[in-house]
Amino acid sequence: MRKFGIENLNIWFGKVQALKGVSLAIEANEILSIIGPSNSGKTTFLRMLHRLNELEQNFRMSGSVLMDALDVRSVDLELLRKKIGIIFALPLPLPLSIFDNVSFGPRMHGIRARKRLTDIAEQSLKQAYIWDEVKDRLHESAFKLSGGQQQRLCIARTLATGPEVILFDEPCSGLDPVSTARVEETMLELKKDYTIVLVTNNVKQAARVGDRTAFFLSGELVELDTTDKIFTAPSNKRTDDYIRGKFG
Repeated sequence: MRKFGIENLNIWFGKVQALKGVSLAIEANEILSIIGPSNSGKTTFLRMLHRLNELEQNFRMSGSVLMDALDVRSVDLELLRKKIGIIFALPLPLPLSIFDNVSFGPRMHGIRARKRLTDIAEQSLKQAYIWDEVKDRLHESAFKLSGGQQQRLCIARTLATGPEVILFDEPCSGLDPVSTARVEETMLELKKDYTIVLVTNNVKQAARVGDRTAFFLSGELVELDTTDKIFTAPSNKRTDDYIRGKFG
């Protein structure tokens, strides 16, 4: 089942064209890994799904971006951000307790009952695979957690608002291998219930978790295929050269 349909997407920031004629579909309950060197358009594409590019001066786009057959530009921004969560490269916990971090979103959406907030927090922390590590520390500052725990807390905070899609923008760039593995395990479990788009500079990570992988270069979508095919028999030589580390 298709979650997103993108057709002939072009994005400019002033005179600089960041994306050039990108067309692809994103299926529900898949992990789509997006790889490519710096300035290839990966993050611009991800931010477009969340409508963050609109915050930039001189932003302009053409083409269509549909989510569940609706133009994302026609969807109320607050509703869109509720449906689509985003996890950034660096963990950004709020200067609050662990519990208040997770319950912040539901409170903003009008949920006030303590029992309901407690249930949401527990469920979200369990889905993010951090509940067992924090269940006895819920009222401690989130800043007391390790970097990897903070990133999983941010995932739990996103899940607490009930999204349908989770965008990951280099979520493990500052994490050690053990924390990276925990975040990847979390992503693999979450795809049962969510659609996931992962931007990563770590091609091994893309290979480990992606159902399909898209290779971007200089604002163009060079190739999109199953992850096994991309990493064993890519159709485009530029894809093969990038995966082999010949540039990037």
